[in-house]
Amino acid sequence: MSDEITDVNNTDINNISQTTNAVSEDNPDRLDQNGEVSIAAEEPKEVEAVEDVFEITVKLPHTPYEIPLMVSTQEQVQDLRQSIIDTPKTFQYTCFHLEFNGTRINDFIELSEVKGLAAGVELRLIEDPYTDKEARMHLVRIREVIGVAGDRADNLLGISSGVSLHERVIPWNHLETSSVRLDKSGNTARPTGAENSLAEYDFNAHASIATLEPLLPEPLPKTVKGLSVSAWNPPPHNLRQKGHLLYLQLTTQEGDQYQITSHVSGFFVNKSSNSKFDPFPKPPPKDAATHSLLNLITNLSPSFSKSFEALIESNNKRDPLANFQLTNAIPSNPWLVYPTATSLTVHQPDITRVQETYLLAGVENTETLRDWNEEIQSTRELPREAVHDRVFRERLMSKILSEFDEAAARGAIMVARGEIAPLNPTESKEAQIFVYNNIFYSYGADGVGTFTSEGGDEAARVAVGKDVCGVRSVNQLDVIGVHTAGTIIVDYLGKRLVAQSIVPGIFKQREPDEHQVDYGGVEGRDIVVDNEAFVPAFSKVSKALRVKKHPVWDKEGKRHMLEGSVETKGLLGTDGRKYILDLYRLTPLDISWLEEYWTDCVDGEVKSQDRDYPHRMTTLRPELIEAYWRLKMSEYVKTEVEKRRNASPKQTSSQLNAGSKDDEASEPHSDNTNSHLVNGNAQNEAENMEERVDISAFNIYLNPDVYCGQAPQTDAEKEELSNDEKEVRAVCDFLHKKVLSELIQDLKEGEVGFPMDGSSLSRLLHKRGINIRYLGKVVSLAEDGDPRLQALKALAIQEMIARAFKHIANSYLKNVPTVFAPTCIAHLLNCLLGTALNEKPAVEIDEDLRYLYPEGSYAFADTTPSGLVADIEKNIRIRYRYTLNEGWLSDIKHLQLLRDISLKLGLQMLAKNYRFDTGPKITNDISFTNGTLAATMVNGHANGSISNGSSGKKKKKNGDRGSPISPNGSGMPNHTLTFVPDDICNVVPVIKDSCPKSVLAEEALEAGRISMMQGNKDMGQELLVQSLTLHEQVYGILHPEVARVYHQLAMLYYQIDEKAAAVELAHKAVIISERTLGFDSNETVLSYLNLGLFEHSNGNTSVALSCLRHALELLKIIYGFDHPDSITTMNNAAVMLQQLKMFHESRVWFEASISVSEKVAGKSSVSTATLMFQLAQALALDGDSKGAVSRMREAYTVFLAHLGPEHRNTKDSEHWLEQLTQSAVSIAKQAKDLQSGRVRRVLMKPRVTLNTRPQPQVGQFSGDMINGSSNGSRDLDPRSIDDLLRYIEGGGDTSKSTASKKRNARSNPKRRGGNQIGVSP
Repeated sequence: MSDEITDVNNTDINNISQTTNAVSEDNPDRLDQNGEVSIAAEEPKEVEAVEDVFEITVKLPHTPYEIPLMVSTQEQVQDLRQSIIDTPKTFQYTCFHLEFNGTRINDFIELSEVKGLAAGVELRLIEDPYTDKEARMHLVRIREVIGVAGDRADNLLGISSGVSLHERVIPWNHLETSSVRLDKSGNTARPTGAENSLAEYDFNAHASIATLEPLLPEPLPKTVKGLSVSAWNPPPHNLRQKGHLLYLQLTTQEGDQYQITSHVSGFFVNKSSNSKFDPFPKPPPKDAATHSLLNLITNLSPSFSKSFEALIESNNKRDPLANFQLTNAIPSNPWLVYPTATSLTVHQPDITRVQETYLLAGVENTETLRDWNEEIQSTRELPREAVHDRVFRERLMSKILSEFDEAAARGAIMVARGEIAPLNPTESKEAQIFVYNNIFYSYGADGVGTFTSEGGDEAARVAVGKDVCGVRSVNQLDVIGVHTAGTIIVDYLGKRLVAQSIVPGIFKQREPDEHQVDYGGVEGRDIVVDNEAFVPAFSKVSKALRVKKHPVWDKEGKRHMLEGSVETKGLLGTDGRKYILDLYRLTPLDISWLEEYWTDCVDGEVKSQDRDYPHRMTTLRPELIEAYWRLKMSEYVKTEVEKRRNASPKQTSSQLNAGSKDDEASEPHSDNTNSHLVNGNAQNEAENMEERVDISAFNIYLNPDVYCGQAPQTDAEKEELSNDEKEVRAVCDFLHKKVLSELIQDLKEGEVGFPMDGSSLSRLLHKRGINIRYLGKVVSLAEDGDPRLQALKALAIQEMIARAFKHIANSYLKNVPTVFAPTCIAHLLNCLLGTALNEKPAVEIDEDLRYLYPEGSYAFADTTPSGLVADIEKNIRIRYRYTLNEGWLSDIKHLQLLRDISLKLGLQMLAKNYRFDTGPKITNDISFTNGTLAATMVNGHANGSISNGSSGKKKKKNGDRGSPISPNGSGMPNHTLTFVPDDICNVVPVIKDSCPKSVLAEEALEAGRISMMQGNKDMGQELLVQSLTLHEQVYGILHPEVARVYHQLAMLYYQIDEKAAAVELAHKAVIISERTLGFDSNETVLSYLNLGLFEHSNGNTSVALSCLRHALELLKIIYGFDHPDSITTMNNAAVMLQQLKMFHESRVWFEASISVSEKVAGKSSVSTATLMFQLAQALALDGDSKGAVSRMREAYTVFLAHLGPEHRNTKDSEHWLEQLTQSAVSIAKQAKDLQSGRVRRVLMKPRVTLNTRPQPQVGQFSGDMINGSSNGSRDLDPRSIDDLLRYIEGGGDTSKSTASKKRNARSNPKRRGGNQIGVSP
């Protein structure tokens, strides 16, 4: 069973108010409807079928006159319309409606509401007259379809956003070209000359950034030279009355230019020219008019049809998932971008690019203005009773919140750049507020002094981050009657901005005796309002989040009972809805941390900045509260069960005696058999009673306002507050004494997936309920000499350095003019990462530009390497309570630290081999097949030309163009810098949103898992397919949550031997992870590793090796050498090479895995001994009998010492050792016999291990990967060497597996979904 336990957030909304719906991790019990714990396993829930898929026919007015489409009754008519628009044969239709039996179908209803709609029916497509908006949308769509739209300029999307490397690693159509081959006997044929992607792999080579180089697409066929809006726009009033909507200009491939009129009836060629306006139709024979612009272009250009078909064919050569446009998720922005993406030749002229705002939003730019708050709240109020209602509601909510996030992020960038005027320009900059696109913006700073006593700007910055997490938690609960504003935070160029939908009435001017809020603290804790109308709704939220209803006291000493923290506010909007705001204090403070590292100031006292923690907002994580609640509930249940068991013998005895007397009175002649039945029934009833525990008396809720200056008035109140403080202190002790130590122990023993980078480490800590401020504590606990913990220590220190650098860089960037941001970033990076190349990096600022920004701060120019190092050490000492060792700067991993910093600051760096020291120049290994960049890149500059950051001075026109050698003959310029401003290609926003997960999809996924665990394979698969369908319906195909469910389902299908389905889902998981999470994220690496495993099991070992090599190269980039979990990857690679009969190469990989294992686990560990066992087998296959005996003896010695003589591994290794020793003697005799002309057969029949293993996710228990079981040491697979050789040769009982593969491919549950993806140019 997975270690991820379903929490209250994933339960039905009707059960939210109950506190009996959580599951204990230690005791995975379930609670029945009576509020009792059932110790027996929970039966899987029946999930209503969510879709009915069938085929219909759509009749068209033009060729091909009809098309078949697969539809679902749960889809909307709008979805069907979109399918028609995205189908290549119907690209020309955008303005139309559908009719069924002569009746128009409403576009905004579900297909299930269309009476009589069933399989085989016909719908008719009817072309509609155009409106101004429809004509503009048609033009935008046709420009995209025919390939002339180009890239849109978007501040939110960075360079090469949403890029995928999958096609470079694996051709997307390899499944069609590489099938499992059979030999003459029907067994799987193992290729002898198969491609080995691991050939010449250098284990000691440094990370190559060429691994992240995307595949350069071939130039697409050009269909037309240009299609743009004409200069004659907009139509005059008199012509608009005649139906003229838009004027266009078309230039065909033949060089002909046409002026086109967009009319309500369609498009026609007019008589205008560049100098003459005559928008009426041309006379025959040059007249042409069609309803669709695509058909008009086809009629005007003879070469268009052929080139358009070539364009579609070229697009079809790529995986549709790699081409599909992201809709409900923001694409990932790579931290490295290649020179081809920033080359001047990439930017092509397109006059319509600057007109797209008009095309998309209209003349007044009003069509994109939306009432975000009303849309969000109206969607929350949609029906939720039936399954299809819940699907539609969650889908619409996901779509609206995603669109809000994108719009809010774009506006935040404009606010940060100073492009939007504030509503209060006379206030200080930190206190200014903004409204743009019906979204409210404010800075995450203490502009009005609200957090003065909590830490000022630092506290405010943390509070808004916790507020977003609180909003997400409340959104996940989905309590009826509770509303939250759409909320995100955006970090951009050192500034943190909060974007919220505008709550109706929040700006309302209240009467003098009215408060600005209706529930909670009004002005801090001085004035408190407790409106009873908010209690019912707020109580549901509080119970679900383990928040205690508690008293608070205002400045007058008056007592108020609140359901949440005094900082949490309730507002009755002018729309009548109850809003919950300021959710940054849902959990209590970490009093253990505050007592040790925070000092409250007395009035007039100056706070020490060098000693105390930066702020007082040190709340505990919700995951910790939930873990503590589960622990206490488990203890309570065990105690109650023990009480019943102690009382049950007496109770059962008395019941049996009473029962016997009654039986004897009524049936004096009953036999012994009946008496045994009575006793048995009574005993069963007693056992059933033990399995039921009433937990209504169990109650643990925490007061979030303890240790916050509350002043109780009576002794009873003081006692209650004291008890609340004790409970909170117990949670803090639970964190320090149990959670932290268990994490260290799990990582030490290798029981969980090891983190790869800072982000995965942070997620692991958060999942365990550990705050990031405990990184220093994690490092201290890891200092016991264990090799795995040393790797954890190094990773945690790197994360602290990256975070400290982020805070320092933000302090400079927030006051630096935007044009100087690249110069500032480059200088700070030089001071940290480039000191080995240049000990005194200097920065040159263009004085002419500086003169234009007199109010800007340029303090970054005075930063020195020693000063920056001191600031980082101080930052880490204060924030994480850890002191770095002397010389830590020489121990950092430069490339990995640069990556972490770039991801945290949103940097997009130029892809090149940065020189971090004065060693030999690293040859740039970036190859470009299109010849656009032929010169060698030295620190990112062709031919060695170096920019020093000065943008106001001219350089020689052809200076140093012929040779990278400088005039002084040193081979490099005098003032060489690792980073220059031009290396910072772009800065993208870092966004944190409040979007909840789909409750319905998660419920179906969990139900499927439970069914699979209980052995109900058919029902489990059905539920898993439904879960996948729900994820795709709610989120859309391209979304991080869909990538994760693809990954999980691929693993489940692999475990139940549905390998073809596992492979297909794994490929989708890889592509979507790359495009939404990043092409080098830790989740992408895991997806590649397990994809390789699935491909190998499906017979495509060559593809599997490509996946493993790419994953290992990615691992070098994000972690470096010798990641603890790379042992499994190397072992899998070795086994795969064995099956390709590459015995020597397999031996090399086994030896490499042992080398890493000795470093991270120790030479005498059981895991290392297991690898030695396998290496001995590989040596035997490679003909090295002597080496095999030596390695097997080492393995046997370790097994004997750690596992004992009776353990299976010890016995197997002993048996192997005997056989190998005999084999070595036999081989020696055979060599002697060969000389004398005799032949002797060598017999070897020991056990072998020839298994690949899936890679666990970060923080996932290894026992959860394979059938839910885990052993401290892996048992060795009981097969003989003959079995091994037969398996490698393709023998064994593989015909059944082959048939299973074919059957699985036919029954793949998502094959239809994969084929439905439209072709997008």
